[in-house]
Amino acid sequence: MKRIAVCPGSFDPVTNGHEDIIRRASLLFDQVIVLVSSNPEKHCVFTPEERVKMLEEVTSKLPNVEVDKDDGLLVDYVREKSASAIVKGLRALSDFEYEFQMALTNKKLMPYAETVFLTTNSDNMYLSSSMVRQIARLGGDISGFVPKCVLKTIVKRLHVADQRKG
Repeated sequence: MKRIAVCPGSFDPVTNGHEDIIRRASLLFDQVIVLVSSNPEKHCVFTPEERVKMLEEVTSKLPNVEVDKDDGLLVDYVREKSASAIVKGLRALSDFEYEFQMALTNKKLMPYAETVFLTTNSDNMYLSSSMVRQIARLGGDISGFVPKCVLKTIVKRLHVADQRKG
């Protein structure tokens, strides 16, 4: 039986931390679906389609990884794809509390799917999409925080977003 995992997130924008978790998940599962999920609590800078495109560029050398988007309930998507696992990256203890609550809720809704937590590489412990957005908007260098193949796209969008506010 093929081991399929779904790696959900907003990826607004994708960071080196995301790339690391996706790459490591691709070593553990036969197929990994990176899922751009909608979160009504977050106001994203990039459209779902733009985030999918960036993730496709970032994962292009990982043959068992595909990228998709969905705005429904995660467990419904996991069930539809016959996945057996949900992969989530953890940076700090504060991430764990929220993700643990989500994992227990998902387990209640779909008992056969497991949530697998991968801890971040120590180089990425402090890294978040919101931090990347803030640094870029203030003119800082984000080249050490995001995959090189999407750096220009991210900088260009955040520069434009910043100009609209002015």
